[in-house]
Order: sequence, then C-alpha cells, then structure tokens
Amino acid sequence: MAATAMTTLPQFSGLRPKISAAPVRSLAAVQPMRHKGKGALGARCGYIGSPTNLIMVTTTSLMLFAGRFGLAPSANRKATAGLKLEVRESGLQTGDPAGFTLADTLACGSVGHIIGVGIVLGLKNIGAL
Repeated sequence: MAATAMTTLPQFSGLRPKISAAPVRSLAAVQPMRHKGKGALGARCGYIGSPTNLIMVTTTSLMLFAGRFGLAPSANRKATAGLKLEVRESGLQTGDPAGFTLADTLACGSVGHIIGVGIVLGLKNIGAL
C-alpha cells in the first residue's frame, strides 16, 4: 500500500556515497502519524489572565521590586556574610536614583522567572494547576 518514489536517495558508507538503483519508499507513507497528547510540560495559553501567566507576572514583578528597592543584592549592593546589604561602587552607569542597572534588571527578571517556573511545575505536579 505504500507508494514508491521514482527517485533514489543517495546512501553513504562513511564519506563515500553508495550508488544504488533500487527505488526508495516514500517516507510519508512509511511512518505512521503520531497524535499529540497532553504532556506534563504542555502549556495552555488560553488568555492573559491564566493562572500560569498570573504566577509568572507576580514572581517576576516581586523580584524586580525587591532588587529595585534594596531588598535583594544587586550590582551596587553586595551581601555580606551576615546577609546584610552594604553599598559599593560597581562602576556601572545608571540613570536610576537607586542605582538599579541593566544587569540588575536582567538578573532579577531571570531569578523571578526561575521562581515562577518552580511554582508552576510544583503546582502542576500536585494537580492544583
């Protein structure tokens, strides 16, 4: 029932091609179609107020807020051994009065996304999401 193609595909043995005159079966007719199921990592993007979206926006916003207002370490505020934040000069230029730089924005946004993904996967694992 599988259709055969009239062209031949080149076959290789190492770096040298093997020339064969046998017809090759069409790959579309040989391989069965697989149905996509709902996997564990499937994302549903139904609307902007979905629970996954709200979790990601909240965690990223909270992390950016913490970095901007001095509740988390940044390029201009390092953490000491006692987890106190002390001001230091990093040499990065910024127009922000609090000294929040582009590197701080990227770092806090990334950590916020990591926390959000952990929450989403944890809630998905227990079946609450």
